[in-house]
Amino acid sequence: MSSPLISVIIPVFNRERLLKRAIESVLGQTYKKYELIVVDDGSVDNSLEIAKSYKEAIVIEKTNGGVSSARNLGAKHARGEWLAFLDSDDEWLPLKLDKQIELINEEVHLIHTEEHWIRNGSFVNQPKAYKKGGGDQFEKSLKLCAISPSTVLLRKSLFDQHGGFREDYPVCEDYDLWLKIVSMHKVALVDEPLINKYAGHEEQLSFQYKAMDYWRVKSMKWILDNRELSTEKLESLKAVLKKKIDILEKGYRKHSNLENLDEILQIRDSIV
Repeated sequence: MSSPLISVIIPVFNRERLLKRAIESVLGQTYKKYELIVVDDGSVDNSLEIAKSYKEAIVIEKTNGGVSSARNLGAKHARGEWLAFLDSDDEWLPLKLDKQIELINEEVHLIHTEEHWIRNGSFVNQPKAYKKGGGDQFEKSLKLCAISPSTVLLRKSLFDQHGGFREDYPVCEDYDLWLKIVSMHKVALVDEPLINKYAGHEEQLSFQYKAMDYWRVKSMKWILDNRELSTEKLESLKAVLKKKIDILEKGYRKHSNLENLDEILQIRDSIV
């Protein structure tokens, strides 16, 4: 059997209410040369049974280790040259993959798309800062997560080169990987919304973690230590890094949350 061009990976943990919508949005793609891998991350609801009910899906079971470990395990089993990730609470529109493969060429390593935001069942307007972009996205990606996992199509070789998603990050693992990639590569954009990104439900990790900039600071420090950047990009990196550390310090001191304070202050002191 010939290998698919694309491996689609859906990580799932206790999303029995939402998983069917995600899977069927993949099966409804107009482009068909893909394999669908669902990685159940130790669900204790009916998510695993729902995944297994689809004969088109390759279902992998694992003990709970977080979304990064689930995505990485799916990528390890992937046969496709390209990887596409879909969070189990999101939904692709039918032309998503078709529109992306139109942009594939030897120079392209990552292709993402615009997205609809849906909160509590209603479409909402995105802030201008979150409008997606193509080309050099490094400076934009410093301030926020400028690429959404469910929109991405990327070369498996690129994913492997950067070590996948960091499994020691409880949040911002996507910010970390995209920042590593855009520090070296330009990206391509399909400038139309091809996914529905849902928000407003309590299962989201952003509801569970505060001070998420702590993880972004750690990622920026890694870039500072491991990438050769232009003078302009280096100065932008240092400026954003210092600003985020200043904000974190004020928050930590205000709430007497000193667990990570020394670490971020040491990072700030190391910036020259």
